[in-house]
Amino acid sequence: MDSNLQDTLVQNAQDYEQSRSRSRQQTTPPAQVPGYNLIHCLGEGAYGSVWLAEELNTGKKVAIKYYTNRRGLDWSLLSREVEKLATLYTSRNIVGLLEVGWESEPPYYVMEYLEQGSLESLLAEGPLSATDALRISKSVLLALVHAHGRGILHCDLKPANVLLDNDFEPRLCDFGQSRLTDEISPALGTMFYMAPEQADLNAVPDARWDVYALGALFYTMLVGSPPHQSAENDKQIRKARNLEEQLTIYRKIIRQQPRPSEHRKATGLDKRMCEIIDRCLHPDPEKRFANPQVVLDLIEQHERQRTRKPLVALGLLGPGLLFLAMAPIFGNAMHSAVDTAREISTDRSLESNSLSARLLARSLERELDDRRRELMEIAEDPRLRTLILEATANQWEEDKIQPLWEYLAAQKSRVDSVRQGVGRPTDTSWFINDVQGYQRWREPFNEYTVGRRWAHRDYFHGLNKEFPRNAVPEDIQPTRKPHISQAFRSQATFRYMVAISVPIWDERKENVIGLLARTSHLGELLNEYEQRLHLDSGTDADRVIALVDSRDGKLLNHPWMTRENLKDLPDETIDKLALDSSDVERLQQLAALNGDATQTGHLDRNELYDDPVGTVARDAYQEKWLAAFAPIGKTSWVAIVQERRARTWHPVEEMRTGLMNYGIWAVLVAFALIGLMWFFVLRALNDRFFRNWSTRGGPYRRSAI
Repeated sequence: MDSNLQDTLVQNAQDYEQSRSRSRQQTTPPAQVPGYNLIHCLGEGAYGSVWLAEELNTGKKVAIKYYTNRRGLDWSLLSREVEKLATLYTSRNIVGLLEVGWESEPPYYVMEYLEQGSLESLLAEGPLSATDALRISKSVLLALVHAHGRGILHCDLKPANVLLDNDFEPRLCDFGQSRLTDEISPALGTMFYMAPEQADLNAVPDARWDVYALGALFYTMLVGSPPHQSAENDKQIRKARNLEEQLTIYRKIIRQQPRPSEHRKATGLDKRMCEIIDRCLHPDPEKRFANPQVVLDLIEQHERQRTRKPLVALGLLGPGLLFLAMAPIFGNAMHSAVDTAREISTDRSLESNSLSARLLARSLERELDDRRRELMEIAEDPRLRTLILEATANQWEEDKIQPLWEYLAAQKSRVDSVRQGVGRPTDTSWFINDVQGYQRWREPFNEYTVGRRWAHRDYFHGLNKEFPRNAVPEDIQPTRKPHISQAFRSQATFRYMVAISVPIWDERKENVIGLLARTSHLGELLNEYEQRLHLDSGTDADRVIALVDSRDGKLLNHPWMTRENLKDLPDETIDKLALDSSDVERLQQLAALNGDATQTGHLDRNELYDDPVGTVARDAYQEKWLAAFAPIGKTSWVAIVQERRARTWHPVEEMRTGLMNYGIWAVLVAFALIGLMWFFVLRALNDRFFRNWSTRGGPYRRSAI
């Protein structure tokens, strides 16, 4: 159907007005066509009219085009259009030719009837969406490619020459201005749709004319009007005196005015499609696409890329989302595994430390018992009793107690030799006190202690406490049974010591006549076991054994508590080296069980233990420890075996780091493999596209360029 033939510059103004006048007078069909029933006129054009008709046999509606303007009719125009429609009838994108009446009066041809009218009528309602504009442009391109492939250039592409079927699928029509690729006669198109070089009465037909018109058609569908069309430009063209002047003004407008850009404001049109339209509309044919096939290939390639982008994104994002979805599961599984490993490692270490603490407590208890028994054997020797009584009778005069000193020195030497022979530690000192608490003999000799009264010391009275030196009760008596004293600080070493004392009785065992005692630093008692413990653990800093007083939590012995570390600390600071209240309560409950291991539960261990030394030696000890506790016999002391929690968890942390590294590497390798896979897939798809493009475009380009 050709309802806008008046837009094609092939008649002068006088002929145009005459044809319009005659068309308006048409109220009856120009002629009857055998086999068809004419219904009504669809429109009039410069050379005739188009009528809607119905085929009598099938009821199918068709359009019949009559060439009624005999005076202005170019019979070669009719012949050329019919021949080309007949050549292109196989394309579903071109209006089909059904029948031709060459001998009729007037001549006519029958073509498909498309119910939705022309694209021009549709655009009268406003611009199309980018999706519809692209769909129609692709169908028009397919029609052009089909025509160009058969050596036919349309040369007058515009909305009026694009008809729409019931599904709004476009069909290209009106090949009245078309040219063969080997023709050299000019063909004028429609203002603002034809390429600037086409607007020349001497122009040679070129495939790039249809490329420009396609760009103008695409632009019009997006914007609502063709590029460069404006009231001012229309006025300039109308002022021209003749056709050649009109064409000159038109070429000047296209080539000199700014490039059209309104299409870039269209919603849903991406930058790449805008660039394709821009290049189609380039005023320089050398910078325009060579033919419609190239445009179609680029649009299809662009659509494939756009269609492929979600797939590629899904191919890349999908595994990423999968990894993200799996990450919490993997993270939870890893954390669960790490937590379980930590728990197992913690329990194993605490169990080991608990066993070590119990062994240490029993070892220390046995050591104290051995030392007490050695003293008791000596205290019960009649020879010592006699010497003590003689010394007391002589009021401990130095020249009369020499036999007592020699006896005690010999006994100490004997005991020390035995202990050294089996690798056990010796004592710090041995001494004798009289019944008033005065120290009468000491080995090794110490002028500070010998001759002074020590009745305030716990080892003397056995009351499990110490009195101030100047506030000793008047009725104080020496202990009447072997006694292990409370720990006390040495004035010389600042470290805590313990004294084991046994009473020396008269012959009837009625009265205590003296006190035999031995002292040791608590650290010396632990040396043997501490060495074995450190030998097993490999480093002194990782495992520590200590002693505390369960009554107040005061720290009695610790590897850090050496003379060098303690000598510059105030007494108040040393006294504050104690466990926190929760641990003290734990130890008191543990001590109340009297060594019943079946009732201890978890009282004998703490996985969040704070070492008191951490308050003064932060770098070395201020961290969390795994600690186990064990009461020592009938004393108020508790043995502690503690281990750095970080050391215990180190293999677990290494496992966690390893799992994290493996997970990261697994993700990186997976993404690398996915990326590599997509690289080859896209490369294969692109290679396939270019092979198809070359196959389709090669013969066409030879015939069209």
